[in-house]
Amino acid sequence: MERATGTCVHYQLDAKASQFTVQAFANGLMAAVAHSPKIAIRDWQGEVRFVPDTLGSALLRVRIKANSLQVLDEMRDDDRRQLQRVMNDEVLEAASFPEVRFDSSEISAEKLNEHLFRVRVNGKLMLRGVTGDLTFNAQVAMGVNSFRAYGEFPLMQSDYRIPIAAIAGGTLRLRDELKFSFYVVGRKQESAPND
Repeated sequence: MERATGTCVHYQLDAKASQFTVQAFANGLMAAVAHSPKIAIRDWQGEVRFVPDTLGSALLRVRIKANSLQVLDEMRDDDRRQLQRVMNDEVLEAASFPEVRFDSSEISAEKLNEHLFRVRVNGKLMLRGVTGDLTFNAQVAMGVNSFRAYGEFPLMQSDYRIPIAAIAGGTLRLRDELKFSFYVVGRKQESAPND
């Protein structure tokens, strides 16, 4: 990650105080009655740097352990185990691609009031061995030594050559599009770590 110049402040994202989820959607004949699973991303870390008051010179880096996704919804144990196996072994191929990475290339911010910003983040997402462009918007609320950011963005699995998951003997297939939602807390660090 390039080191920002000026008076940038370093924040560590607090995964335990944050929520980061993926919503998948059922497809085909079963869509009306089938499950559209919501999945939590459990093991991830991230950091942000920016100039206070303007969010200028901002940089974002996030790392996710691919095998840390967990189904949140109530479902039969057999279905849950099958969905977890399909996600880890077939969809994400977590053994071969253990980490999902995002690095921002440009972040722009619009100040809405003294403590609230609307930001647009452009960057590169590396998922399952494929690197693609990803852009998303977020609202960022600044505190004294922390911030909260929230937003959502779609992701097409086919853009990353991910096979569309099918479970229950192929009777339940999921749509190509996933919806990611995040509510993250960043905590100010005294000094930035070495890159």
